[in-house]
Amino acid sequence: MTTSELQQLLTECYVERLGLLVRHEASAVVMGQYDINNAYQYVLNREETHVYWLRHAIVAQGGEIPADPPPATVPTRTETSTVAAEDARLNQAFVDKWRPRIDDVTHARHKGMLNVMLNEMLEQRRFFELAAAGRTDLLGTPMAIHERVGRVLPKRWVE
Repeated sequence: MTTSELQQLLTECYVERLGLLVRHEASAVVMGQYDINNAYQYVLNREETHVYWLRHAIVAQGGEIPADPPPATVPTRTETSTVAAEDARLNQAFVDKWRPRIDDVTHARHKGMLNVMLNEMLEQRRFFELAAAGRTDLLGTPMAIHERVGRVLPKRWVE
């Protein structure tokens, strides 16, 4: 794989990966249940790391970072299982599309990074599937004395 081909692959992957991050940020807003929202925050943290890795890989190959995608919109707060199921489907579709393309990457460090990213996306898909099923023990089971009461606000700052 030439440097130019690798740069193009990394850039395309970056654009799509960033698009999913933006989608999941919008999805997290409708996830009012505390534990499900925490799982989304965990996923977003890792996704930001993936995007960071891709940005640096593009720059290392002499490429330029493309413009950010527009904000994503998702259904309302009452359709959380549908949103989470779609997030799971989109993560699987990304992995299915990119796994064969990454097999052709000859740059060992970038190939390793891309494979770690895809494997973590499969773990994230599982979180989304569990959230869609209404499970709340995504990041562990809280002690019985820690009953979850209320919901997470859709906006972080309310004045």
